[in-house]
Order: sequence, then structure tokens, then C-alpha cells
Amino acid sequence: MKKRQFSWRLTPVCVLLGGVWATGAWAASAPVAAQAPALAANAAAQPALMHAKLWPSGLDPKPYLVSEKLDGVRAFWDGQYLRFRSGLPIAAPDWFTAGLPKTPLDGELWLGRGRFDELSGTVRKKLPVEAEWRQLRYMIFDLPGATGSFAERARRINTLLTEAHQPWLQAVAQTQIPKTADLQALLKQTVKEGGEGLVLHRANALWSPGRSDALRKLKPMPDEEARVIAHLPGKGRHAGRMGALLLVLPDGQQFALGTGFSDAQRADPPPVGAVVTYRYRDRTPRGLPRFASFLRVQPQ
Repeated sequence: MKKRQFSWRLTPVCVLLGGVWATGAWAASAPVAAQAPALAANAAAQPALMHAKLWPSGLDPKPYLVSEKLDGVRAFWDGQYLRFRSGLPIAAPDWFTAGLPKTPLDGELWLGRGRFDELSGTVRKKLPVEAEWRQLRYMIFDLPGATGSFAERARRINTLLTEAHQPWLQAVAQTQIPKTADLQALLKQTVKEGGEGLVLHRANALWSPGRSDALRKLKPMPDEEARVIAHLPGKGRHAGRMGALLLVLPDGQQFALGTGFSDAQRADPPPVGAVVTYRYRDRTPRGLPRFASFLRVQPQ
């Protein structure tokens, strides 16, 4: 019997809304220097958002909608300001936010696969560089605080974005993968093509802030976040530079993260207070990560 060829394919973008992707169709940006005082005055508390738990082996994917896990920067639109998930405002150009709906949006600012460092540099600038923001897309995957199931919210997202008619505002594609074998094949294919992994959201789940069993992430190696509380000095060839970051986990446990850094990162490490993402293979019985490696600094 001929072996069936797996053919599922996820496209990070559902459709290109608003016509042809062309910078000439975009409105001109107002002077950006005037934004800085307003942004500084509008810092807010950390927004209530949904956060994913790891996908456990053996869970049936049939009740879930599946999307690609984008390697972007999480961005919350509160109807007036675009914010990092810390609550701090993002200095986006006026034209980028002028056409956004008044409805709160949750999504990722995204440049494409493998371009996180470039993206992070763009969105952290206090004064936005227009040419850099012209390349970004705001990929929407949920409506914070909205009623209805996730499947209903996903349909509402498509309606809202069609009405907004902004080419940089797009919906994250959602699809159903009924079989575990197909889900694993899709994960393998996505990673091979440069993606990070997959996100699974239970289709009938109501919106609820915090870490939820209804929202899962699936990656070849899981990753998590922790806050930097100290720089540990290096030894040997790393003498005079950072040897490891001392991190604190959400449960209060601490561990040293010493691998995955470039020489430039050791010379200029993430500051104390920064939130970093690390990969790991598994966890000890105490819950500490094994074989952890630095991945990136989270903009905030």
C-alpha cells in the first residue's frame, strides 16, 4: 500500500486584507516626535491576557483550532494605545494605529520567520522609524474580554479586520487538525520551514485571563520566561564578562542560565529586571529546567 503523503500546511496570514501589499497605499505618518510625551503619560498596568500552557502528549487535538506560533512581539491594543504585555506603550507611528478598531485586540507584531531580533529593535525605539514599521504586520489572534467561544471570536476577528481595511492588520490563520499524527507532521513541517511551533486553542473555550488549559503551545523544545535578578561573573575565556544570568521563575525558584549567549550578549547582557525567554529539554522534580539555553530578551 502506498504511504499517504501528509499535506497539511499552515499559512501564517489568512488573507491580505485591504488589497495589494504596497507602501504607496499607506497614509503618511504625522511627525513622530510629538508622540513621546503622550506615550510616557499613558503607561498602564499589565493587561489581562490569556497565556498558553504546554501541550501534553496524549491530548486529543480534535476540539482545538491550530495556528502557527509566530516569533513576534506580543502587542495589546486597548482601543486607544498599542501596548507591550507589560502595559508599557509601544511607540508606533500614528498611521499604524489610526485605522485600528476601538475593540481591544490581542496579537503579535511580526516581520516574518527568523526576524525577531530585527523586529525587537524596531518596536523598542522611543521614536519609530517609519521605513522599519512599513514592513511590520499586526497579526491578531484574539479579542480580550469578548464574549463567545474562541471559534466565534475568530470569526469576529475576520469581520473586524475586513471592516478596518488596513493591509498591515491581519488575522492569524486557524485550522482544525483532527489527528495527533497529522498534528505532529504539521509541527515538523512548520519547524522545517523556519517556524517556531504551533498554538492550539480549544474552539469552544470562553475568554479567560491568565494561563489556561484551553490555550496550548507545541514546540520541539519548550520555552518559558523568567526575570533577570543578577549577573554572575564569567570564568576562563569569559572572564571579565557575564558568565550566567541568575533568573527567578514565576514560582520564586532561582536558577543560573549560562548557555546560548553570543560574545556580544555576554559583554552587554540583558539588564537586571529584564524578562528573558529560554529553551529547555525537561524539568527536574522540583520544577527547575534541565539543559536550559538562552533564546531572547522580551521587549517591554
